[in-house]
This record gives sequence, C-alpha cells and structure tokens, in this order.
Amino acid sequence: MSGFYRNNVDRRTFLKNSTAVTALSALGSWVGIVEGLAGSTAGKRTVSEIENIWIPMPDGTLLAARAWIPVDAETSPVPAIVEYTPYRKRDGTRIQDEATHPYLASHGYACFRVDVRGNGDSEGIPGDEYARQEQEDGVALIDWLARQPWCTGKVGAFGISWGGISALQLAARKPPALKAIITHCSTDDRYTDDAHYIGGCMVQDMFAWGSIWATQVLAPPDPAIVGERWLDMWKARLERMEFFLGDWLENPHRKDFWKHGSISQDYSAIECAVFTVGGWVDAYSSTIPRMLARLDCPRKGLIGPWSHAYPHVASPGPAIDWLSEALRWWDYWLKDKATGIMEEPMYRVWMQHDVARLGQAEVPGRWVAEDAWPSGRTRVSTHYLNTAGLSATPDAQTEILRTASPQTVGRSAPNWLPFDLTTELPDDQRIDDGRSLTFDSAALDQDLEILGAPVVQLDFSVDRPVAFVAIRLNEVEATGRSKRVTYHVRNLTHRNSHENPEELTPGERYQVRIPLHDCAHRFQAGNRIRVSISTTYWPLIWPSPEPVELVLHTGTSLVELPVRTPRHEDAALPAFGPPFVPQMSATTMVEHPAGLVGPAAGKKLVWNIASQTLTATNEGASGLLRIGDTGTEMASEWREKTHISEEDPTSATLESFRANVYRRAEWDTRQETTLKFHLTRDYFHLSGEVRALHNGEQIFGRQWSKKIQRRLI
Repeated sequence: MSGFYRNNVDRRTFLKNSTAVTALSALGSWVGIVEGLAGSTAGKRTVSEIENIWIPMPDGTLLAARAWIPVDAETSPVPAIVEYTPYRKRDGTRIQDEATHPYLASHGYACFRVDVRGNGDSEGIPGDEYARQEQEDGVALIDWLARQPWCTGKVGAFGISWGGISALQLAARKPPALKAIITHCSTDDRYTDDAHYIGGCMVQDMFAWGSIWATQVLAPPDPAIVGERWLDMWKARLERMEFFLGDWLENPHRKDFWKHGSISQDYSAIECAVFTVGGWVDAYSSTIPRMLARLDCPRKGLIGPWSHAYPHVASPGPAIDWLSEALRWWDYWLKDKATGIMEEPMYRVWMQHDVARLGQAEVPGRWVAEDAWPSGRTRVSTHYLNTAGLSATPDAQTEILRTASPQTVGRSAPNWLPFDLTTELPDDQRIDDGRSLTFDSAALDQDLEILGAPVVQLDFSVDRPVAFVAIRLNEVEATGRSKRVTYHVRNLTHRNSHENPEELTPGERYQVRIPLHDCAHRFQAGNRIRVSISTTYWPLIWPSPEPVELVLHTGTSLVELPVRTPRHEDAALPAFGPPFVPQMSATTMVEHPAGLVGPAAGKKLVWNIASQTLTATNEGASGLLRIGDTGTEMASEWREKTHISEEDPTSATLESFRANVYRRAEWDTRQETTLKFHLTRDYFHLSGEVRALHNGEQIFGRQWSKKIQRRLI
C-alpha cells in the first residue's frame, strides 16, 4: 500500500479556478487536493486540504486551523471531527496529523486540527493547562463547525494526551452538536493521574514537562500564516508569559487548582459517547477502566501493549489498524451506520504474557475482553505479607519488619511516562528489590492471570511526620530476574485524603489500602509473585523531607490480586487488521544531532563510590529537520541532570535546559528554557529563565525565582 499520496511532489494541485472548491477556498489559505487515495483503506471522497482557516471566537479572537474537507461537502454535507491542542498544527504535529485526518476526510468527514488560543498560529495569549478560556473556546469551536453549510450538524472530537483530556473536558461542557469523542492516553483527574503528582508525591516528570511546556509557549506564530504581524503577536505572548511550573509546585494538594478540568468531579456531566484508548506502557492507562466504571454514557475502552501514541503508530507492538476501528466508531455515532462496534465487548485489552522490556519490538500476549467493567468474572485472591513471604493464610502471630530505604532505590524504573523505549522502561528490579522489603510467593504450579488493580493493604508505623511508600508487584523468574508488573506510590499523609492530608504521628500504627495501577498480566507457572516495598523511589518521585524508617506488621498486611479466569469467547474476538499508516509529508534531515544544537550524548547513570551519590544525565538533540511542504526547519536540544546522596533526601537537585528552533530563509527563531531546583527539609527552591531570539538576537528574556514552603510533601 503506497498510502494516501501518489508522491511527495505533486500531492497538492493548486486550484484557482476549480468550482469544486471555490467556496471552501474562501475559508482560508493554501487550498489543494489530497491526491492518490488509492487502495481498500481509502475512502471514496476527494478531499480538499486547507492549510489555514481562521475560526472566530465570540470575543473576536481568531483560532488557526488546518482542515481536510471533502470537495463536495457543500452539496453533500458531512459530520465534522476536531482535534484541539496547543502543539502547533503548522509544524509541531503536522506529520502526526497527516496520519489520521486525511484518511477520515476521505471517508466523508470534515477534519479540523485547531491550535489552542495563544499557541501556534492562533491569536491571543497562552494560558496554563486547560484554562477556562480554552474550554470556552472549544465549545464555541464545536458550535461554529456544526453551523457550517458543509456540516450535517454532528461533531466528534478526539486527541491524545492534552488533546484527549481536552476532548473529555469539552464533552463535560455538553455542547449540543458534540455526539461522540475518542480520548487517547488521557486522564479524568488532573491531580491523581497527570505529570505533576502521583499518590500525593511529586513526580520528576513534572520538571521535564514544565520545561517542555515553557519552551513551547515561547514559540512564535508562522509569518506565512499570520503575515507581517507575527513579530508583534509573538512579543505580546512573551510579555504575558507566566511561570506555570511554579504554580504547580505551590498547589501540592488536590484543591480547586487541580479539580478544574477534572471530569472526575462529575462523571454524569458527560452524556455523549466516549471511546477511551491507551497502552500499558503509558502512564495514563489506569484512567481507562476507571472511566468505564464511573461514566454513565455509552462507552468503550481499549488498552494495548503500547506507549504514549496512537495505536496504528505505537510501540511496543503489536500495533493495529486503528484507523479502521476509529472509522467504525465515527460512522456509528456521527452517521448512524450499523458498524457493529457497540455490539462488541465494552472493554478490550492486551493480556500480557511478559512485561515490556528495553528495546523490545513486541510484547507477547493476546487480546481478551470483558462485556462490562467492573467485571463480575474476576475474583479477589488474597496473599498475606508474612515473615516467610506471600501466603494464603496470615502469620499466626504478627511480626515486625523494618526498612529505611536508601535514597537511590528506584533507579531500575526511572520514568513515570516512558518515551524512549530503549532506555526508559523498567529494567531488572533486583537492584531495587535487594534494598527493599520483599515478599515472595511459592513457585506457581500453574499460570495465573490478573486483570484490574491489585490492592496492597499496609499495617504500619513510621518515625517521621511525613513519609512516602513505593510498592511494586513483580514477577520473579527461575533465574532470579525480577520484572515489574505494576506499582504505585503514596504519600502516607494522604492516607485518608488527597485534598486534606494529615501529619503522621511517629510510632502510631495505621492501616492504608493502596490500589496499584491497573494491569493485565499472566504470571507463568514456575515463577514467583513478589511484593517489594520501599520508602523511596528516586528519581520517579522526589524524596520526603527526612529519611524515614517504616515498621510493617506482618499477617495483617496483604495484597489482593484481581484474578481473571480465561474466557473462551476471547478466541472469537474480531481480529484487528495490520497497522495502516498513510504516507505523510516529506521531511529531510538537514543537520544530524551533532550539528546545529549540540551532541546527542544519551542517558547515563554515574555512581560515585567515594561520595555515595548518584548522578543521572540525559542529553540529546533532534537534529535539524526540514518539512518539505512548508520549508520550515525545526530542531530541539535538551540537557537534564539530577543528583542525590544515598543517605540525605535534601541533597536532591535538578538542572535542565531545553531549546527549540523554528526557521526558514526569512525567519529564524530560537526559544530557550533553563530550570534549577533543590530542596531543604522545609522548602522547595525553584528558579527559571526563558529567552527568545530572532535572527540570533535576544528579543525577550525573563527570570523567576520561588521559595515554596513544603506542605506535607
């Protein structure tokens, strides 16, 4: 299959006199025909691609959109599908967008990729994540689409990550024309399941994301779209830029700051149909079964072995023909076609026969399904944490076990959200298990499959008022290799509430139940189940204010496994086809990573034996990439260094730098963000600097410095 386009030179035929697109041409600039839609995967409609359409908001602000619309839509109207994110439709997501939108348009949809206000080419000032204005614009956007003469009045929304969360938030606002959404790799709760706080603990990914987002906000609009006013627009954005990372750190509890934009505040607000999709390697996978259980609207869930990507381009595999599956969804909800998609099981997942490993192309397993979630087909299997390991019966007499973890426990699983699957997936857990409390089962006499969220109950006390715990459920092979199946972390001051945490009384005995992240996994006969418990998990979470000793009471501490009996009907599930990825815009590597923006040094861990310190560095560069259609050249560079001492949690430090470049012959811009972070027992210390350059000259710079009191974190 050659994909959508016959080739990358003549895939657009510019039409000045064609009556077929005359009215569509009035919407925006650079109108052309998407050619070469050959093959069984392509639809029958000829598609007009519009490079930019201005969509007016109620206050007069214009949002910039790229669109793909069937050329005969004004005489044969179609539903609209929108993807709404801040990630620069002109260049940032251009290639990704072409892997989905033209395909759907060829099957009779008007597809729009819209930049959020103040980002990309859209007018206005950028706000923090999921600002109220962003949501209000989204509602107005859906209304505008529904009122166009080429639209049937029905609208769908989809997206991944920010775009997926945005789709959920728009669904909760109930715009009448929005009939269905597909939300990929997203969350229903911005506090418990996003790149900021997990289990009440501060996630290190927050700093990487904060740096990425700040550098993104610094980026200019494209003069080829907005014209000569681009520099004034850019300067206006820069002058209003805020230090969003500082705001995130000043809000460590689940208060109104995080409740805003979290659909978990009122699941009943969503009435349109929801298809929620993700992957087990992705950090957002637990939100999928949670939404299936708590939403009242028509809904479906799908979890593959994938990372943070769409299922037809995701790894590790197997990837699937996601475009056909998505089309079945849209045809059912936006065109009233009997595609059969809602007659199939509600929840379909990849039952993993192994865990995803570094550099692995595919995860062994099979597709399984449940007609409803929660499923009545799973049973709880309780295993007690005893002095001799995991057992079906508790110790006759409670024993006391103690652990005070070194600050470097966690280095075998350094990332909350793995992107680089050659370096960031969890590795052999033995290096961390050996410095944790561990409880092993006997060797299994037969395979054991689980589906859902294992729950660990701890009967414990600690010696400090603030303490964290990390819990890992592992599978141990006969060779000794330990593989992380799932995990979670908990700030124990949040044992009763993320909203109103409470100090721990040293020496007082408590019980807490901690659900681990949902998973689908087969433990193999002959292997052992292991529960590992530590009071640190660096660098995934930042450490507690002081070293902590945890006292665990055996026999009353336990793990509950959601055991699933194999379902015979799974063998007859409709098969997903092989992944189809349309041909996209041509790109050229102008300079390799060692060129424009420095060396691609990769990731390193350095253990200093003399000082007992661990230093992690992550350095890289994308190289300079040219997009053939626009002539835009893009590059990025990043450097991050973290450092911690084995015994001192307040020794933890972070330094990071990120730069992005967007340029053409007449337009040369660069954006830079620098962050520094360290802590004491009582305070966080954060400083940041941003710079924007045009033709090598700085046109904007700003510095921030914040001293933030630690509040039970």
